[in-house]
Amino acid sequence: MTDAYDMALIRVDNRLVHGQILEAWVPYIKAKRIIVVNDAIASDFYNETVIRMAVPSKIEVIFISVDEFAKNYTFSREGGKKTIVLFSTLADVTKAYELGFHFDKLNIGNIYNEEFQLCCAPSVFLCDIDIKDIMKLSQDEGVAIELKRIPRERAVNIQEAIKEFCNKKP
Repeated sequence: MTDAYDMALIRVDNRLVHGQILEAWVPYIKAKRIIVVNDAIASDFYNETVIRMAVPSKIEVIFISVDEFAKNYTFSREGGKKTIVLFSTLADVTKAYELGFHFDKLNIGNIYNEEFQLCCAPSVFLCDIDIKDIMKLSQDEGVAIELKRIPRERAVNIQEAIKEFCNKKP
C-alpha cells in the first residue's frame, strides 16, 4: 500500500532540485517528500544519484517519468506526507494535466528559454509555447498560477503579464 500524498506544492523549475527548494520551500512546507517528474532523469541513474546526494536523508525523493506520474498519482491536499512535485518544463506539467493529473494551483519558479518572447520576472523567460500552456491551464482549466521563486516573495501576476504581452503583439 502506498503512503498518502499531500501535494503541497506543484512547481515548474528547470533546475529541479536546488538551493531554493531545499533551503526555502522544504522547510516552509515542512515537506517530507520530493517527486521529480522528468523523463530524462527518471531514466538516468547518474543524475538521479547526484540529486539524491544533495537532498537531506530525511526527505524521500522519487524520480518518475511524466506518463508514469500521471498514471499513478492523484492530486490531493489531504493527509499524508507533505510533498513537493517538481517539473522542469511547462510542457511536462501540461502533459501531466492532460493525462489526468489535475491540480488547482501551479507555482512557477524558474523557466529559461533561449527563444523567449516574454520575461515575466528575473527568472522566468517564456516562449510562445510556454505562454499557450499557461493560458490553457489558467483559462481553460482554471488552475491558479503564481510566479514566485521563494515562499516569502510577493507573487507576480503572470496572467496580467501575458495579457499585456499578447495585447502588444501585432
